[in-house]
Amino acid sequence: MNMYDQIADTGGDRASQLFKAAERARRGGQTRRALALLVAAHNTAGDNAPLRAQVELQRGLLQLSDAPVADAHQTLLLAAESLASHDVEGAEQALAAAAEAAWSAGDLTAYLQTLERPAGSPESPGAAAAPSGVFRAGMRHVVLVDFARAAQELKPLLATAARTQRPGDLLYAGRAALVLGDIAATRRLLGRALAAAGAQGVSEPTARILEFLAYAELRAGFHQQARAHAEEGLRAARRLGQRNIGAQHHALLALVYSLVGADSTTEHHAEAALSVARPHGLLQVSTMAEWARARADLAHGRAEQAAIRLAPLLRPGPRRGHFALWMLAVPCLVEATVLAGLDEDITDMVDLYAQWATLGADPQAVPQLTRLRALTAQEEDSDALYQRALAEHEAAGGQFEHARTLLSYGMWLRRRRRPLEARQQLRAALVGFERCGALLWEKRTRSELRATGDSAAGDNVSALGRLTPQQQRVADLVASGATNREVAARLSLSPRTVDHHLRNTFSQLGIRSRVELALLMNGDRTERSSGGGENA
Repeated sequence: MNMYDQIADTGGDRASQLFKAAERARRGGQTRRALALLVAAHNTAGDNAPLRAQVELQRGLLQLSDAPVADAHQTLLLAAESLASHDVEGAEQALAAAAEAAWSAGDLTAYLQTLERPAGSPESPGAAAAPSGVFRAGMRHVVLVDFARAAQELKPLLATAARTQRPGDLLYAGRAALVLGDIAATRRLLGRALAAAGAQGVSEPTARILEFLAYAELRAGFHQQARAHAEEGLRAARRLGQRNIGAQHHALLALVYSLVGADSTTEHHAEAALSVARPHGLLQVSTMAEWARARADLAHGRAEQAAIRLAPLLRPGPRRGHFALWMLAVPCLVEATVLAGLDEDITDMVDLYAQWATLGADPQAVPQLTRLRALTAQEEDSDALYQRALAEHEAAGGQFEHARTLLSYGMWLRRRRRPLEARQQLRAALVGFERCGALLWEKRTRSELRATGDSAAGDNVSALGRLTPQQQRVADLVASGATNREVAARLSLSPRTVDHHLRNTFSQLGIRSRVELALLMNGDRTERSSGGGENA
């Protein structure tokens, strides 16, 4: 018997009917209607304490998906308190969701307090052993920076995952694997969770499962898979009216497109994420969106702008970003600051990242730390540090970060007039970026290769000069974001003629999409305006 059948058994009164109507509205994606019905149910429940407690739980869960998360946190804490005396499992569900709300808000103090709060009395069975209870216990030690104890607490979730097909349990197991730095296990478990949800017709957790799956793929450098899953998650969140989860997917897509797409697409998703994150207090989402903007700046070679964006997010102050993302964004800040030649001391950031790397929570942190040390070291030490970082990447995996280190080393070698050695590293970097679909970084690497005198790296750019004048005009407008119909109106052509020119242009340039055309055209404009960058 599920919760809604239990509610019906309390008497089938008006409050119970309103409660069930709210559930139907929620499943139909009508969040506001569902919230209004829950308020009505609460107001008509009288002295039916169990029903009132369940109403508050459901109201908090709805607020968590589509309302200011600070409101959701308070509602869920009250629900947990009301449920503790007669429904410990419900109280645990409320506390787990309240912790999610505090996490989304970036309220570290509230998050820790919620993790430490018991669902019932010490004699209450079941709650601590529930997957959410186990996860809360493990995350408490993560916050306290005791990763050895966190691993001890979280590993049972991985063990029990082999014996379950419950999507929610598999989601917690996948999240535990992500915290422990096992990206392969994360993808496997979340893939099972997604399949189980589909097979069982359970739609509610789908967007959340896809959120963590896309994030894990992004961390692993599987950018095209991350994009596909984030787009699917966005559609799922929209169907259920889960705007807060949808904002998370927009932020993930902004991060993906900061590597594989044009500026306009990154900006579209970043702004869509922020339009929900700002009024709803989603600090994690807003930090990810701003990080995506900075990563796009860095990929395009706008190092100073990237550093300006990132510094307030990572340093103490009123604009500091989400605590879970501080360390992940440090490598971008250090690289941007060094490449921009800014007169700022960033050794404190490198030292802070070193503390993070020693915790063992992220296998890729060790080679990234060595790359940061190479970037900031004395010239006589940098060569050996880069080579050490590359050896560490071989052990840690993660093709995107490996390629970034190859690119950084190649740039360093070129600026020291060692072009043959630079080409070797840059060609390897280009292969790595191609494999993980990081188109913007491919473009940047090709530019560096051309600067070493490697003519093969610029074949598609030189092909731009062989376009006919009409093809050039069409390509310029398409690269700026115009549709075929808009181009036709601007150039007094038919849409069919525009399509013909565009297909021929794609064929000549060896590209397959408007995004690739935009990257190529923007890169060509940049090079022409800077004289080709050969002496940079």
